[in-house]
Amino acid sequence: MALLKIKFSFQRRVRLAQGLWLLSWAVMFSGLLVFSMGVFLKTELLRRSEVMHTTDIHVVPNLLIVVGLASMGINLCAGRICQDTMDVARFARWKNHFIPFFTVSLLVTSMLLVAMVLSYALQPNLEESLKIGLKNGIRFYKDTDTPGRCFQKQTIDRLQLEFKCCGNNNFRDWFEVQWINSRYLDFSNPEIRDRVRSNVDGRYLMDAVPFSCCNPGSPRPCIQENIRDNSAHINYDYQSETLNLFSQGCHQALVSYYMGLLNNSGPAVLSVFMAQMSVLLSLRYLQTAMSGVKDQENMEVETIGYLLEKGVKETFEEMKENLKKILSLNGGQVADEAAEATEGDAKASAS
Repeated sequence: MALLKIKFSFQRRVRLAQGLWLLSWAVMFSGLLVFSMGVFLKTELLRRSEVMHTTDIHVVPNLLIVVGLASMGINLCAGRICQDTMDVARFARWKNHFIPFFTVSLLVTSMLLVAMVLSYALQPNLEESLKIGLKNGIRFYKDTDTPGRCFQKQTIDRLQLEFKCCGNNNFRDWFEVQWINSRYLDFSNPEIRDRVRSNVDGRYLMDAVPFSCCNPGSPRPCIQENIRDNSAHINYDYQSETLNLFSQGCHQALVSYYMGLLNNSGPAVLSVFMAQMSVLLSLRYLQTAMSGVKDQENMEVETIGYLLEKGVKETFEEMKENLKKILSLNGGQVADEAAEATEGDAKASAS
C-alpha cells in the first residue's frame, strides 16, 4: 500500500509544478547562502591558523562549501524537471534518473544536518585548539628571524588590536615569557645580564607587555613597562589602573567570536535543510503523480501521488533484498575471476 497518497487533478499538478519551481529557485539561493557561510568561516579560520593548534574545526566550513554547491545543482535540476512537466515526452526522459537523483539529493541534504551537529560538537575542540595555539603564539612572539615563525609577532599584535585583548588569559601571561628577541637586548648592561642569569632557563623576563596590549581608551599614556611597580610612575596604582591595558584575554575573545559564528550558522543550516526537504518531498509527489499520465492526450486525467510505493517496512525490506543481491553478484563475480586466475596458473605450471 502506497504511503501518504494524494489525488492530483490536472490543475493541481500544474499548481504543484509552478510552486515547486519557485521554491526550488528560492532554495537554490539558500544553497548559495550556505556556500557563502562556509567560505566566510573557512577564511576566518585560515586568517588565524597560526594561533590554532589543530584544524579539526575546518571540517565544518568544508562541508558547508560542498553541500552549498551541491544544493544549488540539485535545485537547478528540480527547476528543470518542473519545466518539463507540461511535456510528457520530455518528462519521460527523467524516468531513469529519478532514483539516482533522489539518492544523491537525500545524501547531500543529510550532510546539512551533519554540518550543523558538528558545528556544535567540535566547539570544545576549537576552544582547546585556541588555548594551546595562543600559548605557543605568545611563546614564539620574539622569533621574528626564525623560519616559519617570522610573522608570529605581526599575527599576535594584529589579533590583540583587533579583538582588544591581551595575552592568552590576561596580560600577566606576558610576564612569564621572554617576548623580546635577544638580538635587541644590550648584554653589556649589568641589569639585563643579571636578570638573564637569575632565571633558571636563561630568559629575560620583565613586568612588561607589547604595545598592542595598550588600551587607547585610557586617559593617560600607556604604561607597558614596570606595570606592577607603583613607584616607577607618577600617580599610578597597579590595582586601580583598569583602563591602561586590555583586560580581556585573547582566548576568551576568539572563543566568543568563533562560537558566535558557529552558533549562528546552526539555525541557518537547519532552515535550509527543512526547505531542501520540502523541495524533495514535493518533487517526489510530482514525479509519482506524473507517472499516471501516459501521453499528451490524457494530460487532464486524475492521478495519484505518493511518497513510497509501499509501506516503510516493505520498502526497507525490498531495499535490503536488493542490496543482498548486488553484494552476492559482486561476490560471485570475484569468485569466478579468482577461479579463472587459479585455472590459468595451473595450466601455465603444467605447460
